[in-house]
Amino acid sequence: MAWDPSTETRAARGATASPLPTAATASTSLPALPGPSPGGAAPAAAPAPERPGGARHPRFRWPNGASAAGSHNGRDPFLDNAKFVLVVLVVLGHNWTPLADAMLGVKAAYLLVYAIHMPALVLLCGYFSRGFTGRPDQIRRLLAGVLLPYLVFEAAYAGVYTLCWDQPYALTPTEPRHVCWFLAALFVWRLTAPLWRAVRWPVVFAAALSVLAGLMDLGNELALSRVLMLWPWFVLGLRLRSDHLRPLRNPAARRWALPVMVAGAAGAWWVAPQVTRGWLLMDLGSAQIGVPPLFYVGVRVALFGVSAVLVAAFLALVPSRRTGFTALGACTLYPFLLHGLVLKSVEGLGGYKAVLPGGLLAAAATTLLAGALAVLLAAAPVRRVLWPVIQPRFPSWLAPEKERAAVAPTGQGRNGG
Repeated sequence: MAWDPSTETRAARGATASPLPTAATASTSLPALPGPSPGGAAPAAAPAPERPGGARHPRFRWPNGASAAGSHNGRDPFLDNAKFVLVVLVVLGHNWTPLADAMLGVKAAYLLVYAIHMPALVLLCGYFSRGFTGRPDQIRRLLAGVLLPYLVFEAAYAGVYTLCWDQPYALTPTEPRHVCWFLAALFVWRLTAPLWRAVRWPVVFAAALSVLAGLMDLGNELALSRVLMLWPWFVLGLRLRSDHLRPLRNPAARRWALPVMVAGAAGAWWVAPQVTRGWLLMDLGSAQIGVPPLFYVGVRVALFGVSAVLVAAFLALVPSRRTGFTALGACTLYPFLLHGLVLKSVEGLGGYKAVLPGGLLAAAATTLLAGALAVLLAAAPVRRVLWPVIQPRFPSWLAPEKERAAVAPTGQGRNGG
């Protein structure tokens, strides 16, 4: 999520949105951390467990033993800022979906955002997966942090589609609903991460696989089309090091990033009347879009280049210092999974039909509400109630007896964990 749900720190439950640094958070203004990646060994656990809102509780221990005081230890504010902004863009993009085809301005904003946030999210997920080798403790975190929330929210979204869309209630875990496709895709990407280290030119190979996937009819099983079409960004993230991101964090990069984003917005406005949104959703092939295969290949290759430039510009504009929303970057899984339940309910009940007559002014109002929703769903009261289903811990009784110690709470201080 711009983020890795399987290892997103349990200390997020103690995160706050306060912009004021404290003694506990002062050590977080660090550059990108070299050395072992978040998928590797976790740092020592913080000694003082706390409630999600920060209050100490002598009888309560968080899974992974993290506390609010230790939640930022070793975390990079740049990555947390990027993660939260990207998840806000996800919420905005889904808010614009029912309006995009009816309003040119909304469609242009939609195209620009989707050219950035989906590649960037997958890129950062790959970046946080660099240390994944398939160790038993990593597999357990993957099962608990990705697979279990996937099953829970598949059931939750099925309920929303029944209550608000008059669809028969049916659990279809092989056909992910709404945002759940991302968890299904991440599960596959993460499991196959070690394989890409055995392949020469992995990014080129993944890009070729992505384009070829668009020439086949893959259906909707396990979000396979998106798994394949977005794979190059995950593999590119696997290949990145902190040194590769450092040039994007200086003033010179910001000076060219803003004109690039302005040019991207102008380009999105220009192409909006002429293109379908399916090009950027990465779940439609040439046959579904209705273009010849050769034309499809050319556009997809061009989109790789355009998105790469826009993602670099976006990251260059992300603040490197601590901000008022940096702490929320540790709990992006909450707004990511929960916002769709709200927006799909509003859409199913006809809420967006009331917005359409209001034009761009009404769309702007819903945009502000969607941004506020993203912040609200990352708030401490929400985390305090919902952490068992969004950030569950792998049951120790399911682990082999000799490895149960590995399931015991351990702190994780880096941004991906």
